[in-house]
Amino acid sequence: MSSNKSVEKNQWMIDPNDAIMLLIDHQSGLFQLVRDIDLPVLRSNVTALTKVAHLAGIPTFTTASVPDGPNGPLIPEIHKYNPNAVYVPRTGQINAWDNPAWVEAIKKTNRKTLLIAGTLTSVCMAFPTLSALVAGYKVFTIVDASGNWSKMATDITIARVVQAGAMPIDTYAVLAEVMSTWNRADAMEFAEIMTDHIVPPYRALIESYEKAQSVGKTGRETKLELLEAATTKKD
Repeated sequence: MSSNKSVEKNQWMIDPNDAIMLLIDHQSGLFQLVRDIDLPVLRSNVTALTKVAHLAGIPTFTTASVPDGPNGPLIPEIHKYNPNAVYVPRTGQINAWDNPAWVEAIKKTNRKTLLIAGTLTSVCMAFPTLSALVAGYKVFTIVDASGNWSKMATDITIARVVQAGAMPIDTYAVLAEVMSTWNRADAMEFAEIMTDHIVPPYRALIESYEKAQSVGKTGRETKLELLEAATTKKD
């Protein structure tokens, strides 16, 4: 057996080099129907995903359901913080996967892992998820970036997509799996997304660490100054 055997990829985790971010129908009108998660939290999680995808260079596609009608426009944060995100309009299809332009845009990336979030969860997230699974994609459904009209509806939807083969996940886990390691040049940019949008208490941890480092540095400098002063006095 060769000693150079490569490490197999973990099929249950996100490979950033194979991933696509799909943000579906995060529209101001539809947000008014959400009851299973606080709207500021939902909006912040969607923004976090947008930033993560942009930072990691993950292809991102957005779409909206009749944005000129009561469903309203996409929230502006998505394209503001990810200028590389591509908006794919559709012509009335409720299931985004029924739009040939949407499917073609995804196929052109030659990637097979989909990170899907949508509002409303039971429809905008679930329908494309079920369709993508049939088409042979690996799908992670980002539950806390997909608002719904009731917790019961969300619970039923998660059970449905899991039975079909999807893997539910939360925004923090997406960030952590995409980031993969702290030993990277942009680690603190990921940390900033964590503290700004997902786990604000983590900022206190960072501040405590920075203060401890500062105190330690000051202490070392003071000891060095005292040692130099003592040496000078002896001379």
